[in-house]
This record gives sequence, C-alpha cells and structure tokens, in this order.
Amino acid sequence: MSNRTGCLITFEGPEGSGKSTLIKSIASVLLDIGAEIIEVREPGGTPVGEKIRDVLLDKELPELCAKTELLLMVASRAQLVQETLQPALAGGKIILCDRYAESSEAYQGGGRELGTAKVREMNSYAIGDVIPDVTFLCMVPPEIGRQRTSSRELDRMELESIAFHDRVYKAYCDMADSGEKRFVVIDASKTPEEMMSSAFEHLKKMEHQLLKLL
Repeated sequence: MSNRTGCLITFEGPEGSGKSTLIKSIASVLLDIGAEIIEVREPGGTPVGEKIRDVLLDKELPELCAKTELLLMVASRAQLVQETLQPALAGGKIILCDRYAESSEAYQGGGRELGTAKVREMNSYAIGDVIPDVTFLCMVPPEIGRQRTSSRELDRMELESIAFHDRVYKAYCDMADSGEKRFVVIDASKTPEEMMSSAFEHLKKMEHQLLKLL
C-alpha cells in the first residue's frame, strides 16, 4: 500500500496461547500513550466476517469439509482487508489483529493437511499487499493449551483431535524456524506479564513512527 501510514500487528498461535490477553495488554498501553488503535479478529472483524465466523466455529457443523473451511476463512479475510484494514492503515492507525493469514497456513494447511502452497496462493489473492509489520507467534505446546481451554465451552476448532492440534502446532513451529524477520516468537508458557514484556521489547526496537513513543 503506497499510502500506508498505519501499522499492522498480528497475533498467532495454537489454542490456549494467551493471544487475547496479550492483545488487551498491548492495547491498554497504546491507548495510554494516546495512540489511535483498532482491534479486530479473524475470522470476523466485519459484519460479513462475523457471520462467516459463526459458521466456521459452530460445533453443530462437523460435516464442514476442509476446502469449504479454507474458502470461508479466505472470504472473511478478504472482506476484513477491504472494509477495515486498508482504510485503517491509510488513516495512520495501529491495528491489533487476533489471527490473520498465517492461521490458515497452520489450521487449514497444517491441521487439515491441505498444504502450505495452496493456502498461501489463496491468502495472496485475499490480502494482496496488506502484510503485517510484525507477527507475534505465541507458542505453547498443544497439551498445555488444551489444559488452559478445558474449563470453557469449546468451539468446533477447539474440539478437534489431538493429532489435528499437533499438526497446527508443527506448522507454527515451522514458521518460527523460517527466519522470516517479521515473525517474533513469544514464549506463551510464561506469565501474561512476561509475554507482554517480550512483545514490548520488540515493539520498542521497531522504527515505525507510530511506535516511537513506547
């Protein structure tokens, strides 16, 4: 985006990785320093996307096939990019996005075994050049994540098999080991305070003008 003055920060990780808590903590600090932020989630983030989310996470729809799941995810993402992300980035806002393109690589590419290449092709069509400035990979082994989510009502994805979640975790591990500079690994087995400290340590080093006050 040639007119992009905003900053896109995305958060990824397996179930129970503490992403939502980390986002709330970062949002609170950014608001305190007067930053203009928006928080969005995937799937969802728009009226259209939220309806798609209801279908994707509905545990009463176990027959939803892997290809349909991927197409719905990409559809929600395309709507989010056009309706919300592009205008916000052009308007100089900081976006905190709970999951983005890498989630499909992990969940549909890895978990559903559709393969990374096909998912990346679909993602590329949906998001164009709206690439995150930084992506925090909140990493926690599936067995720990499942323990953390055991006390709440689980959605269709969370109810998937251990083997599925192991494949998702491996896909995220492959991202963490890829060497791509925008991926920053956060040890999600640590406390929320320690996770926030790690995230801000990186954000303070970024040269983006919207983060200079950190």
